[in-house]
Amino acid sequence: MIRRHNTFATRADLAAALARDVAQALAARIAAAGSATLAVSGGTTPALFFTALSLQEIEWSHVTVTLVDERQVPETSPRSNAALVRKMLMAGKAAKARFVPLFENEAEASALSLDVVVLGMGNDGHTASFFPGGDALAVAIDPHTEKSIVSLTAPAAGEPRLTFTLPKLLAASTLCLHIEGTEKMKVLDEALKGGDASAMPIRAVLAAATPLDLYWCP
Repeated sequence: MIRRHNTFATRADLAAALARDVAQALAARIAAAGSATLAVSGGTTPALFFTALSLQEIEWSHVTVTLVDERQVPETSPRSNAALVRKMLMAGKAAKARFVPLFENEAEASALSLDVVVLGMGNDGHTASFFPGGDALAVAIDPHTEKSIVSLTAPAAGEPRLTFTLPKLLAASTLCLHIEGTEKMKVLDEALKGGDASAMPIRAVLAAATPLDLYWCP
């Protein structure tokens, strides 16, 4: 369920607004509970957002950062989402935050309670590592699964993946979807029409009762 459609003229405008809103959500959670956990997505889209967020004035020492999903590769790989987050986000003021990777660290990551989640989406309608054709997709998007993280392989995924499951992501108090470009908006519009979530897994998120805030720029 999309609660707010936030549209921006440029990628820089989007990154600044998303960083501000995420920082405010983290600060509110810290004020209420003493700490906050943020789960972010990898790939090329969030780079500007990561930089903008790393400069926000919040109590980063009370923040834990993790990933929505991860390729099962070491951080020495250029395909590692953890390496990207360490370089682009865990810098500046955000260097004081604690980072919890997924790869070879599933037990610690599974124990986290996610407060703020920023999802992305691919042109095939996948989000997190909920890929069409994934061997564990049914478990990953099962709203009743008791698993926090599942391992998944899929034709379009490249390497085997690790991903937080749908109910784990939907439990966040703040859920955002960050997409850029007209092609992805067309994909999202198609997904919003409803249909089989296994064909376009973003539908599993859109169909849930958890409010979702969209951040988009052409």
